[in-house]
Amino acid sequence: MAGQAFSTVIGGKYRERVRSYTYLYAASGDPTPNTVIHCDPEKAAYYVKQGFTAVKFDPILDIMSPYNPQELSLEVLDRAEAVVRSVREAVGSKCELLIGTHGQPNTYSAIRLAKRLEKYEPLWFEEPVPPENVDEMARVARSTSIPIATGERLSTFYEFANLIEKQAASIIQMSLGRSGGILMAKKIAAMAEVHYCQIAPHLYCGPIEEAANIQLDISTPNLLIQETIETCGGFHAEILKEPLKWEDGYLIPSSKPGLGVELNEEVAAKHPCIEFDSLAASSTQPQGRKQGGS
Repeated sequence: MAGQAFSTVIGGKYRERVRSYTYLYAASGDPTPNTVIHCDPEKAAYYVKQGFTAVKFDPILDIMSPYNPQELSLEVLDRAEAVVRSVREAVGSKCELLIGTHGQPNTYSAIRLAKRLEKYEPLWFEEPVPPENVDEMARVARSTSIPIATGERLSTFYEFANLIEKQAASIIQMSLGRSGGILMAKKIAAMAEVHYCQIAPHLYCGPIEEAANIQLDISTPNLLIQETIETCGGFHAEILKEPLKWEDGYLIPSSKPGLGVELNEEVAAKHPCIEFDSLAASSTQPQGRKQGGS
């Protein structure tokens, strides 16, 4: 198997390209009743013109609190619905809406929010409650027609087994950097397939993890979609000798050996890693999520 793409080692190609989605970035100007942080209907329409067939956003992100889970007021629910409605109107039926909450609501609030959003036909409702309590997530899943997506915060094969067996989610979002790498993710995907679940791997470790995701994706029958950060450009392109290829809404896998990418060491050396604790201590700004995070 020397000199082969990693996808060959784990089963061979099931598809020639990988459907992708991006997170919506910050709305321009001050938020309005139809926008919140990281949610701009005009930007959603722009992504559709680029070729994306799905965008993700969090309609309650502006109330994020470390005290989870929390009750969502009627005012917050009204605004969240207005935000989702505005994005749906901007993209029509050309684009799927992926709703995230970062596990902020309690169970009752998640169910109330889901009922309001069902008429806009989201492709998924991500982490409607914190993922630690699988039974409560399963209760949300039983209470809505929107598929539940989760998994980016899970680490072991056994956590995913519990999640799937309790039918708490039907879209599994493993992170390769957290759940044990490509081979373990392949096992999780196979377990999900047996239960008619799909996978939508999470991305948070940059283009090397994305390259690994692509190798998993093209060899996995039950792939739904892959997260990207816009079109894989910017610094994520600069740090590779040959950027990941994105075309008309799809990631195009490399035919080169291994993961198909090579790090540009010169660029990497100019951007040394900064420990999070040091960064937090020196910053005068609140620590937010990464650009394009989910």
